[in-house]
Amino acid sequence: MNTIIGREQEIKKLSAAVDRVRPEFIALYGRRRVGKTFLINQMFRNQFAFKMTGVIEGTLKDQFTAFVDAMNDYGFDVPEQPKDWMQAFIMLKNALKKKVNNGEQCIVFIDELPAMDAEGSNVAGAVGYFWNNWASQYDNFVFIICGSATSWMITNVIDSKGGLHDRITVEMPIHPFTLKETEQYLEYQHFLWNRQMVLQAYMIFGGIPYYLSLLDKEESLVQNVDRLFFSQDIQMRREFRRLFNTLYKNPEKYIDIIKALNKSRKGLTREEIASELKCSNNGHLGKQLEDLVCCDLIRKNIVREKEIKRKDAIYQLCDFFSLFYLTFIERAEVEQQYWSHHINTPEVNSWMGLTYERICMAHIQQIKHSLHLDTISTLSYSWRSKTSTPAAQIDIIIERADKIVNICEVKYCQYEYNLDKDEYERINKRKNAFIQETGLRHTPWLTMITTEGVARGKYSEMIQTQVTLDDLF
Repeated sequence: MNTIIGREQEIKKLSAAVDRVRPEFIALYGRRRVGKTFLINQMFRNQFAFKMTGVIEGTLKDQFTAFVDAMNDYGFDVPEQPKDWMQAFIMLKNALKKKVNNGEQCIVFIDELPAMDAEGSNVAGAVGYFWNNWASQYDNFVFIICGSATSWMITNVIDSKGGLHDRITVEMPIHPFTLKETEQYLEYQHFLWNRQMVLQAYMIFGGIPYYLSLLDKEESLVQNVDRLFFSQDIQMRREFRRLFNTLYKNPEKYIDIIKALNKSRKGLTREEIASELKCSNNGHLGKQLEDLVCCDLIRKNIVREKEIKRKDAIYQLCDFFSLFYLTFIERAEVEQQYWSHHINTPEVNSWMGLTYERICMAHIQQIKHSLHLDTISTLSYSWRSKTSTPAAQIDIIIERADKIVNICEVKYCQYEYNLDKDEYERINKRKNAFIQETGLRHTPWLTMITTEGVARGKYSEMIQTQVTLDDLF
């Protein structure tokens, strides 16, 4: 059995659900390659009463063929291929009756359920009937469904207004690894990389377990990137399109949003996204943005003016693989040692600085912990000036119940960061503008978030608190 890296909370929730004496209906969702199937397979290996996987981009006939094949694998006789999903799940019910009535625990796992909805076949309706009219009557029944098409899972299962309304007993989004979990994975695979190298790998592969599994510990990170993205094999060059094709039935609109956000270092409001795409700022755009947030592809940052405003949120691209792909891969000529030849160039250094900012925003809980804020009520948000030109912006602000506000400045550097007079004055100017425009009566503390700390000097003494790369782990 392979070791499950991280996922402590998910394992705890799954174990508790299986141990409870009641019917359980568990729904997992998350972006492609994030490790959903691996988690369930490792948790319940050899315990399944039945398991099947929908065929990604398969026809309805392909789905029924996969169902029949899975039934045969588990020793159930199928007299004929089902005509529809209702008939298929009735077959499954009849096959499982003996096991359930004998009091044995019955764990059923349906993987990639959205794929099974080929040609509008209403698989969700059949699943609802299967659960409501039979499986939910048994305390020894555990029903697990899973899907990469997060939008489909939320619309048709989690927020269903039909037969599956309010039926899920455990909802479990599966997120990419944190920096710490990425380090644990690489250590388990015997990589001898320091935290700077782990950070740079995270900037490219974004804590996606499958992507990390493609790395070769006998190669440097630079060599790995050249092999995976720029060699003749170009294994990862095709992944961007596959990712969106898997997540969404109509991926082009979602890709357009991702590309628009990639052009903006500071992010865009919903109104700005509509303007960039030349589309209406309506409910349809709002739904697309929600879908992207649920898939961990973009982040929605609330903003503060005189008050906290959620409707004026700033959206930012937070999928590090997509950020890397759109910055370097999509427009790069196929040069087999492209990354080796371009590392340490201004373009790459600028990308690293931007990506480190986004990584820090994804690790806000670790930042709060390092600032000893675990027991203090806090609110994290962004701020963008409405009076300065160009508009000053602070991406990470931590407003605290003890009447202190941490105004965070993120700087990426492979060594100690030297804070000079000019940079300190720019930071201080943004701080003063924030206090003046918001009217916040908290005491402002400047917080530097760097990789290796701030070098001692005249202006380093002006910084109240510091966070380093080690704190993010």
